[in-house]
Amino acid sequence: MLLIGGLNGDEASVARVVKETAKFDEMEPSRRPFNLLSIANPNPDGVPLKFPATGVAYRENTEANVLWRWIGLHAPDLVIVAGEQDFGLAEALSSNAVAETGRIPARRVPGRKALLDINPRSLKPSEARIEMDRRAKRTPRELADELAQVYGHDLDQPLYIQALALIAQIRLGNLEEVKRLAEPYVDGTKNSLARPNSLVLAGHLVFAELARRTGDQRYVQIVRKAADLGFEADGRMKESMPYHDGYSDSVFMGTAIAAEAGALTGDRKYFELAAKHVAFMQKLVLRADGLYRHSPATDAAWGRGNGFPAIGLALSLPLFPKDHPDLPRLIESFQAHMNALAPYQDGDGLWRNVIDHPGTFAELSGTAMIGFSMLQGMRHGWLPREKFQPIVDKAWQAVLARTGPNGHIVDVCESTFNLKSVDDYVRRAALFGVDPRAGAMALMFATAMAGLD
Repeated sequence: MLLIGGLNGDEASVARVVKETAKFDEMEPSRRPFNLLSIANPNPDGVPLKFPATGVAYRENTEANVLWRWIGLHAPDLVIVAGEQDFGLAEALSSNAVAETGRIPARRVPGRKALLDINPRSLKPSEARIEMDRRAKRTPRELADELAQVYGHDLDQPLYIQALALIAQIRLGNLEEVKRLAEPYVDGTKNSLARPNSLVLAGHLVFAELARRTGDQRYVQIVRKAADLGFEADGRMKESMPYHDGYSDSVFMGTAIAAEAGALTGDRKYFELAAKHVAFMQKLVLRADGLYRHSPATDAAWGRGNGFPAIGLALSLPLFPKDHPDLPRLIESFQAHMNALAPYQDGDGLWRNVIDHPGTFAELSGTAMIGFSMLQGMRHGWLPREKFQPIVDKAWQAVLARTGPNGHIVDVCESTFNLKSVDDYVRRAALFGVDPRAGAMALMFATAMAGLD
């Protein structure tokens, strides 16, 4: 059951919910007739609400959008609204698939009537609860197969989003389809570096995976051509990989492709380039507390802006020669970042869109990236399982809960560039539906959880 008060800022209904919740808490757990969630005061400023929630979440109609999605994802079997005014919430919950999970029976209880005088035998699983239970029971392979129906079927441009989804498709056994999509870049019909930028550099990771799976040297040469952008025409190494634009994203975008070139060719200069690039970027964007600012323009520890450095090192470090002099430093840096992130995981298993800002929304793509990276860290012996396995398990459950049918994903931050303040990051849109970026990250996490990597 979920008990809600204060929808119009009414102090009387807030007090009723607080009192009923305290009374429930005093009961012996074994005597409690049901599990109870309560939100005493979701609208302290008394702003007008409308349900189902409308507008761009969470930039518009913030309170209504937050409450609507939260209720759907926590999927109670019954919602009781205390107070004289509910802005149509009870009717909307009962009549709509809340956050695309299902309908939830709800009713408003005005006046002084008892709020929890409910016969527990009358409580039946709501449609939302049935759907959330279905999501939670999926195995990693089942979720990967669901996502693979939607994501990883195009390579019109070699961008990191497409590349990661296609790498997951290869790991699911769909090698021939990915080879077909990559063929125009191999046979010379298309130039993979026609419009080079950091997203394109990371997009070349799909060719590295193809090279490893097939042994075809044509893929190796495409990877090498991308990594060679880190060197001058006379062979001198640049201070970093190009196109980084000062973003923490480039700890992934520039590092992983250089490391892949080293692994595929055996030429150690690419590992030196990868290590040099990480050091260069960390001087720009690594904060003293171990989190990454997204860019030097602000100290904001953007969620996906920390996910990128996490997967950048998680994917790159296993490729380094064991005797490489920079490897211990890089592993230590990865460990420090994971330890800095761990305390910021919320109770539902997610990290927020600004990691250390509790007022921002819990975000899915960054959570999938961080969970994937911690899983790799444990598997390679860099992170202790006793600390990080529960964190990864919670992150996985969060991804399961927020990934619905048809590849629909809940609360993914929109594309984010060089913003000037923390408030700019706070106000990023939380996307809901098909999102190739989050789909690719969830696919990578799912295939890793399934042991397919």
